[in-house]
Amino acid sequence: MGNEWGFETKQIHAGWEGDPETGARVVPIYQTTAFNFRDSAHGAALFALEELGNIYTRIMNPTQQAFELRIAALEGAPESVPPGLPAALAVGSGQQAETVTMLTLCEAGDHVVASSSLYGGTYNLFHYTLPKLGISVDFVEDIDNIDEWESKITDNTKVLYGETIGNPANDVFPLREVGALGKAKGIPLVIDNTVASPYLCNPLNEGANIVVQSATKFIGGHGNSMGGVIIDGANFDFGASGRFPNFTNPDPSYHGLNYWEMLGAGCFIVKARLQFLRDLGGAVSPFNAFLFIQGVETLSLRMDRHVANAQAVAEFLEGREEVESVQYAGLASSPWHDRAKELLPRGPGSVPAFVMKGGAAAGQAFADALTLHSNLANIGDVRSLVIHPASTTHAQLTPEEQATTGVHPGLVRLSVGIESIEDIIADLEQGFRAAKEA
Repeated sequence: MGNEWGFETKQIHAGWEGDPETGARVVPIYQTTAFNFRDSAHGAALFALEELGNIYTRIMNPTQQAFELRIAALEGAPESVPPGLPAALAVGSGQQAETVTMLTLCEAGDHVVASSSLYGGTYNLFHYTLPKLGISVDFVEDIDNIDEWESKITDNTKVLYGETIGNPANDVFPLREVGALGKAKGIPLVIDNTVASPYLCNPLNEGANIVVQSATKFIGGHGNSMGGVIIDGANFDFGASGRFPNFTNPDPSYHGLNYWEMLGAGCFIVKARLQFLRDLGGAVSPFNAFLFIQGVETLSLRMDRHVANAQAVAEFLEGREEVESVQYAGLASSPWHDRAKELLPRGPGSVPAFVMKGGAAAGQAFADALTLHSNLANIGDVRSLVIHPASTTHAQLTPEEQATTGVHPGLVRLSVGIESIEDIIADLEQGFRAAKEA
């Protein structure tokens, strides 16, 4: 896989050396549902993990696998995990990545401690859906308060959870501190790295154990495909604390496999693939995996431009009298500026948010007036995007819940694209004129 390569080389070459059958240099789209067995014994060996190979595209496919290997390399995960499978798992969306991760780690009666500064869809998953399945969640309002994190941990806590860069609060997660707490308590730290992407931060190197991403965003980069990725750092001991009988007891649904005993480090991602992707479905299509591979090959180039444009936009916004506050860790005024320089030396992402004076009406008028920016619910596109979160992505939350996630009535979230910065700024000025008239 070439883990000694630089990031820019990995994003082009990791996980694929050419098709051994045809010599195709670019990863082909293996658009097939299933794969032939040589004979019944071969099929039995594949199902028993005695031999590795492709069975059914819901579980694994060569196009998916090339994408998984590449993302694992970019996130700093192992080249493979026992019994030789990728340390990453591609699924159908970022929400699916979160859901599969939580259900792999937790069962009814278990407990999660999470940052309250989360994307609205994640907050709903944690606040409403997981409790319906018997998994309780407590939220930490001050992510920098390690005592608050520790105070919410109970005997049945199975996960600590946060986002590298909170969406849309733009807080920078205390990876090292919460990671150290998790290590001391025997609880894995799961981090959503969507806003940062592996180019700006590798949470596995900073204290995290498992990373999830919406590949729909910066990984793909073109707003044309839906997918998610789960990456296992293979750096958590599921046998040490006694908290994880679902890993240390035999799994009757898979030949009585004891994941930790048989596979050791890296058993999490194998369990996620063999048990929950098998049972829940939600695999990424081979075609979308192919599109993500095309996107990731230019990730570093796009992210450099995204960050440079976002910094210019944040500085422009901070100087506007119509703006009450700007949420972006690239500004010296941000409480997370110093941490961002330490954990995100290439830049703190490109999804700044700001609060308009005049509340929701002003924020909506601003967003509605933009013409270069697309008003839609996405981030990470090469195009500049805008949204009013309180009336869209976080609309299902109560006003109090919106406040804990960093969403105020006048908040506008941008996803700064890679267009000419002069054109981006001109479009924002148009929005301010419209908001003033409104």
